[in-house]
Amino acid sequence: MSLAEAFRNQAQSCARLDSPFMQRLLTLLATDWPTDSALARKLDTFSGDIGPSGHSLPLRVAGGLHALVLSGRSPRLAACYPPHAPDDAPLRDAVLEALFTHEAFLLDWIDSPPQTNEVRRSAALIAGARVACAQFDLPVMLSELGASGGLNLMWDHFALSVAGTTLGPADPALTLSPDWTGPLPPATVPRIASRAGVDLNPLNPRDADDLLRLTAYLWADQPERLARTRAAAAVFDAEMTRGDAIDWLEQRLNAQPEGQMHLIQHTVAWQYFPAVAQVRGTALIEAAGAKATRTRPLAWLSMETEGDVTGVVGAALILRLWPGDLRLTLGRADFHGRWVNWTGPT
Repeated sequence: MSLAEAFRNQAQSCARLDSPFMQRLLTLLATDWPTDSALARKLDTFSGDIGPSGHSLPLRVAGGLHALVLSGRSPRLAACYPPHAPDDAPLRDAVLEALFTHEAFLLDWIDSPPQTNEVRRSAALIAGARVACAQFDLPVMLSELGASGGLNLMWDHFALSVAGTTLGPADPALTLSPDWTGPLPPATVPRIASRAGVDLNPLNPRDADDLLRLTAYLWADQPERLARTRAAAAVFDAEMTRGDAIDWLEQRLNAQPEGQMHLIQHTVAWQYFPAVAQVRGTALIEAAGAKATRTRPLAWLSMETEGDVTGVVGAALILRLWPGDLRLTLGRADFHGRWVNWTGPT
């Protein structure tokens, strides 16, 4: 796949995810990409899948441009970003100027893959955790793999509002209202005893530079996502570790206290783990599950794409529980949490 093709494919994906501005921006980049630049030469060094299932080069570039806007580094570019709606020519000129003027910033920016903490994914996590706690009503030791900034570890601070019913705290940091199909999840209220996450490059939502990276990958014509991220960052208190997810997981599995349920979660992260890590991680979880008891149970909650990059089918919601090795298909959810098709227990 060429870079131009990757830009166009990502543009169509963004259009399906309700971002006409990103569709426009990425289509412009596909057409007018400055091939004779240091930035272009650096992107040419990437091998393998450069699209959304791999290196995500189009999103790296778009995220860097949005960071220039959010940080105030490029007023001219900001004047062409939502809520402004300039014609194509001014937008193109501002983007090309930013690519050259801020080339050093962008060369550094694209070293790291996109990191989004899409807080709306917590709608599925809230529902899935309630199913797990309905099976084992114990305090929860919560662990997240590929946690990025850890904002989805804070889901017990969020409310889920569906079908005229609100589930969650009385004074939530934010309220999630996805398009919901199916019955309500169980009424059992999870009690978080501890929460921790791991990432190869964890971000601290309370650090200004890290919060910039988290917000820059949110799309400029979706300001409500920006507001949700900042609201979640305001209540963040999770422990984050930089390191290999599976090495960290092995230690967490061995540290589970008696009288607590260990709930492992990940959302659109497993696909980025090398195949050997996926095999090892599965084996470690299943081995721990074989030793689980009703006073020391284990739950594995995943929201993963199963190879779909279009966003049409969404991610599968799977919950595995031990003791008993129970596997529950809870439904499917939009990658950004806009909708949930719930087929799990009530």
